[in-house]
Amino acid sequence: MSSNTSFFGDLLTTIAERGRALLDRNARTSGATRAATLVERCEHLLSGRGEASGVAMATDILSRYERMKSGERIAFFEQLLETFGPDLPRLEKAIAAHAAKPSDATVTELHAASEPRRQELFRRLNLAPSATLKLVRMREDLMDAMVRRRDLAPVDRDFGHLFSSWFNRGFLVLRSIDWSTPANVLEKVIRYEAVHAISGWNDLRARVDSPDRRCYAFFHPALVDEPLIFVEVALMKEVPGAIRPILEQERDVIDPAAATTAVFYSISNCQRGLAGVSFGHFLIKQVVEEISREIPALSTYVTLSPVPAFRAFLDAQRKAEPNALLTPADRKALDLLDEAGWEERPEAIAELTPVINALAGHYFLVAKSSKGRPLDPVARFHLGNGARLERVNAMGDLSKKGIDQAAGLMVNYRYVLADIEKNHEAFAGKGEIVASAAVKKLLRGDASRALVPTK
Repeated sequence: MSSNTSFFGDLLTTIAERGRALLDRNARTSGATRAATLVERCEHLLSGRGEASGVAMATDILSRYERMKSGERIAFFEQLLETFGPDLPRLEKAIAAHAAKPSDATVTELHAASEPRRQELFRRLNLAPSATLKLVRMREDLMDAMVRRRDLAPVDRDFGHLFSSWFNRGFLVLRSIDWSTPANVLEKVIRYEAVHAISGWNDLRARVDSPDRRCYAFFHPALVDEPLIFVEVALMKEVPGAIRPILEQERDVIDPAAATTAVFYSISNCQRGLAGVSFGHFLIKQVVEEISREIPALSTYVTLSPVPAFRAFLDAQRKAEPNALLTPADRKALDLLDEAGWEERPEAIAELTPVINALAGHYFLVAKSSKGRPLDPVARFHLGNGARLERVNAMGDLSKKGIDQAAGLMVNYRYVLADIEKNHEAFAGKGEIVASAAVKKLLRGDASRALVPTK
C-alpha cells in the first residue's frame, strides 16, 4: 500500500509543480497578481477546468491557509459560510422547473443546485498532494472556532458529509500494531491514546509486544501513517473488574492458547477532525473475527470501559435537594469522595462500593438525556453497536483520572456475536438497554419495574 501511495503522491506533486508553472505564466500574461485573496483563489479553483492548474491551485490554497493565523482562518470560515453556500438563483430556477414539470431530470438538477458550493470546493481542494489530511486538520480548526461560533455549523456539516463518504468502510485497512511497526506510527499510538495514557516506550512495548496483548488500527490510503482509530486488547482467563492488573508492566504473562477472554480495554479515535464518522463498530467486529481465527479457544469478548460522565452525575445528585434517589447513608458515603486519599483506605472503599454500584444501576438503566438516550457516551457507543451491559465494577479505576471522571467506576460490555444485531435493533429502535440480570439487580425499589426484561 505504501509504495503505491508514494507513487501517486509523487505523481500529484509533479502535476502540482507543472500546474504552478502554468499558473505563473498565466498570471504574467493576464496581469494577475499573487496578492489575490484566498477566497478569490477558491472561486478560480471552482471555475477552472484544467487538471494541472487545478492541482496547483488547490496546493497553493491549502499552503496559504496553513500560514494563516487563527483570526484569519475564522474569517475564511465565515466566507465559506456566506459565499460558498448553494447557488440560490440556480436553486430557485430548479425549484420552479420541477414544480412546473416534475421529471428525473428536474430532480437531478434540484439535487445539484441545492448542494452548497463549498462541497465541490472541498472536493477540488482534495486534488492536492496530502490534501485529505490537511482538510481533516482544517476541520479541527473549524471545530475550535465553533466553541464560540455555532453559526459556522453548516460548514462543519459539509465537512462531515464528505468525510463520511471519503472514509467509507470499504476504504479502511486493518493493520496489527506490534513492536515491528514503524517508529513514527508507534509514536502516534503513544500520542493518540485517549483512555489510559502510555507513559513511554517501555509501557508501549508491554501493550503491543507481550504474547497476551494485541493492538489493531484502521488506516486509510490517503493518510498512510496516520491511524484513524485503534483498539488495545488483553487476552485473559476471566472477565476483569479493574484496569490496573491489565496495565501493569510487571505482571504474569499468560500463554495466548490458554486465554478464554478477549478484553477491549482501550479504544482511541485518533483524528479529531473525523468526529461523527463512525469507525468503532467496524473495528470491533473485524478484530473479533481476526482474533477468533488466531485463537479459536476464545469464547468471551468484553470491554473494560471507562464511565467518563459518572462523577458529574454523582455530583449533580448530591447537590439536588430534595433527592429521593439518595438516602442519608448514601450521602454520608459519597462525602468520602471529597476526602484526599480515600482510595487508599479499605474502610472507605468498603463503604462506597455498594453505593456506587446502586447509583450506577440507576445511571445506566433509568437516567436519560433530554433526547431519551443514556447519559454516558461510551454506553451509547457500545449499546448502539449491539453489546450487552454485563457488569459494573466499583473501584475499577482508582487512578486520578478514573476518580475525577467516574469515582473509580468501570463497566464491562459484552459482545455475543449471535446477539449483536438483535441488541442493536432493540437499542436503536426502542431505546432498550440490554443488560445482564446482575446489573438489573442493582436497582432499588420500584425503579426496576420500568425496565424491559431481557434474556
